[in-house]
Amino acid sequence: MNTFKNALLFAAKNFPKRHFLAIAGVSVGTALLLTLMPGESAQANRTEIPIDLSSPESAPSAGIVLPTTPADVATGISAETQPQLPTSGADKVAAQAAPATPVIAWQKTSVRSGDSLSALFSRHKLSPSTLHKLVNNTTHGKSLVDIRPGQTVMLGRIDGELTALKYVKNKLESLEFTKTEDGFTSQEVIREPEVRKAYASATIKNSLFLAATEAGLTDNMTMRLANIFGWDIDFVLDIREGDSFNLIYEEKYLDGEKIGYGDILAATFNNRDRKLEAVYFVDSTGDGNYYTPDGKSMRKSFIRTPVDFTRISSRFNPNRLHPVFKTKRPHRGVDYAAPTGTPIKAAGDGVIQFSGWKNGYGNVVYIKHANNIVTVYAHQVRTAGLRKGQRVKQGQTVGYVGQTGWATGPHLHYEFQVNGVHRNPLTVKLPDAAPLPKKEMANFQTLTKVMLAELERQSGTLLASAEEASNVTTQ
Repeated sequence: MNTFKNALLFAAKNFPKRHFLAIAGVSVGTALLLTLMPGESAQANRTEIPIDLSSPESAPSAGIVLPTTPADVATGISAETQPQLPTSGADKVAAQAAPATPVIAWQKTSVRSGDSLSALFSRHKLSPSTLHKLVNNTTHGKSLVDIRPGQTVMLGRIDGELTALKYVKNKLESLEFTKTEDGFTSQEVIREPEVRKAYASATIKNSLFLAATEAGLTDNMTMRLANIFGWDIDFVLDIREGDSFNLIYEEKYLDGEKIGYGDILAATFNNRDRKLEAVYFVDSTGDGNYYTPDGKSMRKSFIRTPVDFTRISSRFNPNRLHPVFKTKRPHRGVDYAAPTGTPIKAAGDGVIQFSGWKNGYGNVVYIKHANNIVTVYAHQVRTAGLRKGQRVKQGQTVGYVGQTGWATGPHLHYEFQVNGVHRNPLTVKLPDAAPLPKKEMANFQTLTKVMLAELERQSGTLLASAEEASNVTTQ
């Protein structure tokens, strides 16, 4: 820098003024340029910029990624303003020949109430011929006819033409359609959720449903729990304050989000002075059922109560005062009061003996079962459309609660007949279902030990936690 200053002083003394000004300007410019150039100790921060081949005009012609240095930023110099390296003829031909990858534009649409696939296509300006190809010329096309409100359909287009369609049936199932030269191809995509085990327990204070809700169970899970023990416990009559239950069940997750529930794997129910235990077991044929720890089926040939969670308005009584005629007439069944339209379930497997109108019974269904047993379901607002001779399964809906015939309010009149003799449905001994086959017992007993031990461990852990919390509160 001293040398540069001395040179300027020498020029000022020995050159005319206009020559001196010219020399000074050139010298200052050169000095500034030298100052801005990076020295040997400077470090370049190299950032690679991805090149999108679908828009080649935005990329450098030779496909070179240029470094960016701090000096570039300071001076405003960028890759566009820096000189390009020479390219060979082969590089130019390759860059020009690379085809642009078509990009599918996806549009998400929800199925509306009353929508058909035809209406959905019309709304999105898609041709009937495309609809015909999708529905009639693909393996899964017929399923598109069954679209339901709330489901999702994804439409994929290129230049306005439909080239892909995705029909999301639910969170786990979808159908994908892809355009080809000959039309469309289709495939079913099924996602497998992650299954986690969970534990819940509660003591009943007011009702089973309230206790189950406090334990984090949904109403559906509560009904499933009740169905497991429903052959041994009448959940209308038998539940008392202080009864308790605990269970191990499955929760299903997808992408970290809980989407539903699987099976109840094991459960205990403490009702009054008895403890009932049930374990879910899938046998070698793939059939799953609930069994007691000694291998007896939790199912009985008949369910005790053919309507869910109602109240008894009139019991089995040979000398009851009839509410309509005000005279003593035998009441040969049990009346379950329930809102009009409540589903009525078949108490057991059997064959429809009669379905229709019958005197004071109103709309009534008779089911004939094995061992000369007949069950009767009267005063229905309507039957389920079953015909004489049709087979029904235990738990199948056979009609709906009403007050047809001689009835003063909506209820189900339920009878249980054995060899033509009326028996009290609340106390009659119900025959057991078939027990677990002997060849399955070894595997079942191994599973049972594990599940019941886990229930006991979880129950003990929860009790210890509750006692610890209680001690902390009292201190």
